[in-house]
Amino acid sequence: MSNSQGGDGDKTVYHHEGGNMPAHDHHDTDVLSEENVRGYWHANLRLLGILLVIWFVVSFGFGILFAEPLNSIQFFGFKLGFWWAQQGSIYVFIGLIAYYVFAMKRIDRRYGVDDD
Repeated sequence: MSNSQGGDGDKTVYHHEGGNMPAHDHHDTDVLSEENVRGYWHANLRLLGILLVIWFVVSFGFGILFAEPLNSIQFFGFKLGFWWAQQGSIYVFIGLIAYYVFAMKRIDRRYGVDDD
């Protein structure tokens, strides 16, 4: 770092003086176009919409709306509607989170905004 006096007062100029320059890769030359940005957000919002619909059906639909018909089925000694509301929906939520991570990495790579 060096200080230089100019007509505008004190200015600090930073110089990189080490051998630890950041690595350069294919993303340095990529500039996201407006079309790519729109495509990225469209894909992102589409994924979120689909996962939220699944989440709604699993939690509200199976846990509340369809609980009575599901309760006529036994599952591990419990009524399926009860089991689904207490345990099954949690398993689905964990699966949705794992799928979201996987799908977002794929979308990031497709539109060139990944960290790799």
